[in-house]
Amino acid sequence: MPRVKCIKCLKEETVLRAGFIRGKQRFLCKECNYHFTIYKERDNDKPSRKNHATTIIDIAKAIGISVSTVSRALKDHPDISLQTKKAVKQVAADLNYHPNTLAQGLSKRETRTIGVIIPDIETYFFSSILTGIQNVASAAGYKVMISQSKESHETEVANTHAFMTNWVDGLLICHSKETKTFDHIKLHLKSGIPIVHFDRVCDELGTSKVLLDDLNGGFQVTDHLISQGCKRIVIVIGPPHLNVCIKRLEGYKKALKKNNMEFDPSLVCHTNLSIKSILENVDAIMKKDKSIDAIFSISDIGAIRTIVHLKKKGIKIPEQISVAGFGNEPMGEIIEPTLTSFNPQTYKIGETVAQLFLNHLIEGENHQPATKVVKGNLIVRSSTLRNPPD
Repeated sequence: MPRVKCIKCLKEETVLRAGFIRGKQRFLCKECNYHFTIYKERDNDKPSRKNHATTIIDIAKAIGISVSTVSRALKDHPDISLQTKKAVKQVAADLNYHPNTLAQGLSKRETRTIGVIIPDIETYFFSSILTGIQNVASAAGYKVMISQSKESHETEVANTHAFMTNWVDGLLICHSKETKTFDHIKLHLKSGIPIVHFDRVCDELGTSKVLLDDLNGGFQVTDHLISQGCKRIVIVIGPPHLNVCIKRLEGYKKALKKNNMEFDPSLVCHTNLSIKSILENVDAIMKKDKSIDAIFSISDIGAIRTIVHLKKKGIKIPEQISVAGFGNEPMGEIIEPTLTSFNPQTYKIGETVAQLFLNHLIEGENHQPATKVVKGNLIVRSSTLRNPPD
């Protein structure tokens, strides 16, 4: 047998045979006390790569099983036998595999870059999601490139094409409020590049999705307002085609039904989500209906600006009108009165989005789109507490 070089120090004279693993000759370098296995024949005049980081693909090739099986075995998935788990973990140890190299070599194009498209980076909601994405992606060896649509469909389309034609390994996207057609996403789905939707998603596309707890959040906020004695509750939402608006309105209706209250369409304010549109709609509906005693804005920014607006008019909150939001923006803890809000767990949403991207890479051709709902919780503060607990 030809002399074998250590793949770590490249010396030949210190290499000894050290048994077999799965039918493959194992070697020990006495110089650096390093065990290794040669899986492919190498020409003697071609030095081994010194800095190759082991991936789960290497483990799969060594054992002769699929990449997805290796991934599940390393995660102790119950579908994998104990014998396979033991074999995978032994080879992983022999090859000096570390989980933080998870993403290496899995993408066909090896750019190690993920494109993320969001409506607006300036809000806490999206910046917190981005932090979750960034942390998971970085741990897996990926860079994150971010672009903003600024709520423009045209900009979103341009950004999508720019990312996908510049060889990103995946696209994570939250659609703009203007987006009603999705041909720009359908065009790239056939390429096999992982695409993950979050928050504002499209149900007609076969992609993995991460959803907020929208229906339950709308229900919890409305139910709480009713528990405080509110009877005429305005809900301020965005364009009617957005799935998040549909779901939060559905939760609002569900809470009314639970409390034997009739749904009144005149209490639904559709806005374009700008502050100007929100405040104009609030003024218009309050002018028409003097019995309004609560306003539920589906965004915290809208709720906070509504509180400031009503206080300037001399309206007491919550004594005359209660105000609640959705998003748990940090400003909600500072404004007076402090804002009751549904906390959607934005950081966890970002983590889940990035993990679905990595799952797609690992599963490859066996990938099946998944939909995850991140559960949130209601945070009750002064802006709605008409009946404080004893």
